[in-house]
Amino acid sequence: MLLPLLALTLAPQTAGLPPPAANPTRSVPSPTKLPPANPLAPPDGSDERAVLATVDRLLGGINTRDAAAIGATLRTEGGATVVTEAANGPATVRTMTWPELLARFQPGAERFDERISSPAVEIDGDIAMVWAPYVFRLNGAVHHCGTNHISLVREAGAWKIASLSWNQRTTGCPA
Repeated sequence: MLLPLLALTLAPQTAGLPPPAANPTRSVPSPTKLPPANPLAPPDGSDERAVLATVDRLLGGINTRDAAAIGATLRTEGGATVVTEAANGPATVRTMTWPELLARFQPGAERFDERISSPAVEIDGDIAMVWAPYVFRLNGAVHHCGTNHISLVREAGAWKIASLSWNQRTTGCPA
């Protein structure tokens, strides 16, 4: 009896909608779709400033190819996920442990430059998230772009990155 009733309840909400696509069309992120964020810079000493300081240290480590500096921002348990969006093909998802991620940042001749813009910061007690578009440059030229999603937890008064996710594409990147 409940199953037919549930079907009748859901039918008006889904009537006329196309079936879900196996591989939906990807869209370029829009600033209007980002989570809400405080439009003004938070005052020094605020939780938002402390969260962004951790993200700044992460980016500093990436840009100097300093695995130890990156590792200092990470919580021991955690990992990273990257969704690579091919220009004309399916997206691939890869999950990495922290050691696998850190192995990507060994000293070398190539110059890395990852910068975020318009970070949205949300905090509830001892959990936080930062959502921010980014552009990654290799030797000064745009290599790829996307959006970072960084989950943080506060332990013993310090913000640490619990997980790091990002997508990366080579089309539609700002210059």
